Amino acid sequence: MKRYCQTLTLVDNPLMIEKYVDAHSNVWPEIIEGLHQVGIVDMQIFRKDNLLFMICDTVDNFDWERDMACLATLPRQAEWEAYVAQFQGCRAEARSDEKWQMMERIF
Repeated sequence: MKRYCQTLTLVDNPLMIEKYVDAHSNVWPEIIEGLHQVGIVDMQIFRKDNLLFMICDTVDNFDWERDMACLATLPRQAEWEAYVAQFQGCRAEARSDEKWQMMERIF
C-alpha cells in the first residue's frame, strides 16, 4: 500500500467551513466509486479550523499523476470538484493538484 498526505486551506469563513464539512458527510456515491476505481483504498480528511489534512491510502501500483488524471474524467468528478472549490477558495476548474499540496514525510 502507498500513502499520500496533502494539505489545503479552506476559505476562512465558519459558515463555508460548515458547508464543506456537511458536503463531506454526504459524499456523492459516484465520487466514492471513482476513488475505488482508480485504486484509492481509503481517504480521510481531518480539519483544524480552516486547515485540512488528507490521507490517501492506495494500491501498490498507484501512480499519483496517472490515476488522478483518470479520476478527473470519471462521472460527476468535475461537478464535485467545482462544487467543493467554492469552499476551498479556488477556481472551480482548478485541478486537485492545484488545490491540495502534497506533503513530504519526514518521520
